[in-house]
Amino acid sequence: MLSGKPLAGLIQERATDAARALENDGLRPTLAVVVATDDESTLWYVRSIERAAERAGVGCRIIDLGHDATEQVLASVLTDLSAAPAINGIILQTPLPPNVRTDELVGHIAPEKDIDGANPLSLGRLAVGQPAFAPATARAVVEILDHYDIPVSGRNVVVVGRSAVVGKPLSLLLLERDAAVTVCHSRSGPLEKYTRAADIVVVAAGRTGLLTGSQVSPGAVVVDVGTNVLADGSLVGDVDADSVRGIAAALTPVPGGVGSVTTALLILHTAEAAREQSVAGRLPVA
Repeated sequence: MLSGKPLAGLIQERATDAARALENDGLRPTLAVVVATDDESTLWYVRSIERAAERAGVGCRIIDLGHDATEQVLASVLTDLSAAPAINGIILQTPLPPNVRTDELVGHIAPEKDIDGANPLSLGRLAVGQPAFAPATARAVVEILDHYDIPVSGRNVVVVGRSAVVGKPLSLLLLERDAAVTVCHSRSGPLEKYTRAADIVVVAAGRTGLLTGSQVSPGAVVVDVGTNVLADGSLVGDVDADSVRGIAAALTPVPGGVGSVTTALLILHTAEAAREQSVAGRLPVA
């Protein structure tokens, strides 16, 4: 099992060190998480971000606007946070209220504070190799592969899912590492047509049990990005772990895999953003 917890701990240490270095200059990195939902699983995730920030010495402001917040209110809050010198990183947490256009709202997050790569400018910069924060979940996949010394260059990698949060940015990160990348989606046809030939399969589609053992080649590495809540409240991924485990050479668990690394990266990104803003003269140094 490719547990994310040891890696998350190492990233947390890096975030703590970065935060302490900034504190020596009179700065405290601070993250703002904008929430507009009463979904309990989402609120649990936000609380986990808050706990991770506290452990690293990073400030965390949870701005709960309620499940009926309007697009105008959300846009105004994001604009104000982008202009606030005391805020270094911003997350617009999904899901959002109905009729709210997420793709419009993320444009109100300043790119230098866009620590989860949500603004289209961030994705565009990532695509052409310019400095930008990659979406933390996409980066978490690459970090896990690196941590466990799983080679990517020249390998056949299949990414299942084409969201702007995981699938698309992950494919860009993998291409940067010289992988041969195939992105599958709902119109790709039978999944096994692609996954059986893959050295590495990353599943990020949001469908319980989407990938089974019969669709994986022996010795493949499988990374499960899915987080699905069952009726009993338990958390499972997109992979049928029981059937895949006997065939794949390695598999990330859910929970305890990609998610824990993602949370740690968000805190690290906040500290890195604060440092960059300080160097650029956008922060007052005490």
